[in-house]
Amino acid sequence: MLKLALLSAWLFLAALCPPLLAAENAMDTQLHKAAAADDVAAIKTLLAKGASIDARDARGATALLVATHGNTVNAARALIEAGADVNAKDDISDSPYLYAGARGHLEILKLTLAHGADLTSVNRYGGTAIIPAAERGHVETVDTLIKAGTDVDHVNRLGWTALLEAIILSDGGPRHVEIVALLIAAGADVELADNDGVSPLQHARGRGYGEIAALLEKAGAKR
Repeated sequence: MLKLALLSAWLFLAALCPPLLAAENAMDTQLHKAAAADDVAAIKTLLAKGASIDARDARGATALLVATHGNTVNAARALIEAGADVNAKDDISDSPYLYAGARGHLEILKLTLAHGADLTSVNRYGGTAIIPAAERGHVETVDTLIKAGTDVDHVNRLGWTALLEAIILSDGGPRHVEIVALLIAAGADVELADNDGVSPLQHARGRGYGEIAALLEKAGAKR
């Protein structure tokens, strides 16, 4: 009789599991939608009901990364304060911290930095957050990452530092001039060349970026 009772209980629980899993998955999906819509009330309700805060979608993104994609700051704040992982990467190695840095989503970036962002974390190109931020001309983001203690001389798999990308992949305009100045002030190695041995100064001169070249020369660049 005892064995029969145990078997009946096991069968009962097994029958319950699929609906329970389906309900959990549905809540996780709703959490991602709420993050995209910046719906803080829905986020809090779903988390209280048991939605998994770091559940992944089909591309490996958490709800926090979805919020970061859309720069939905209120949703991101609610998720981070509830314990979402700011370093959780998706299938292409983007994390909330890395993506916020690369896209210049400054408010979310600061939230991630205040909640355990890994400054050494790298994207699919082997670069830290400051490298794409420098390339895209996000002055405040670069400044914020420098102040947070980011290594300004980190080299990605392309052989480029933040300083090199601020020259090679920029238009040499005011924002990139300011970023170069920030990087130099932070101690960036002005002689650190790319994989082909071409220095920041050579790249700046070759592109006709006179202001950047002058900054590099003033900082001691010789070649």
